[in-house]
Amino acid sequence: MKSTDEIWNEVIHSISNIDFPTENKAKNEAYLVFQYYSELESGGHEALLNWWHEYILEVGITRYITELTHSFEKIGAQDYAIILKKHGEDMWRNFIALENGEIDEAPFYQVIEKADQEYYNLEDKLQLLLESYFISIHTDLVE
Repeated sequence: MKSTDEIWNEVIHSISNIDFPTENKAKNEAYLVFQYYSELESGGHEALLNWWHEYILEVGITRYITELTHSFEKIGAQDYAIILKKHGEDMWRNFIALENGEIDEAPFYQVIEKADQEYYNLEDKLQLLLESYFISIHTDLVE
């Protein structure tokens, strides 16, 4: 029997090596939510937007938010879905405006700081939810 850490590591290795998006819905959902978690832990919502900007430009912010919030809701992370629904479009709009030189940094960082603070106020619940989810579906994700 594998330990929780072994399963976590196997799933992370598996989903980190996919070419997103794939034909496998479970892998796409796991990839989206894990990448959100990883980016928020390393640099907050600003890092997330920097990392995902090409994909968001391709599919649109509405679809990205829908995909990610669906993944959050699937694993029981409704609090994180609320943050994204509440701030996602505003963060994106300000991110693009800042990138285009249309605004200064202040409006962008105001919304980023609000969203980041709401995320950090949840005190790592997402990691626990991800662990539980990965354990429950690891046979669908690990080849």
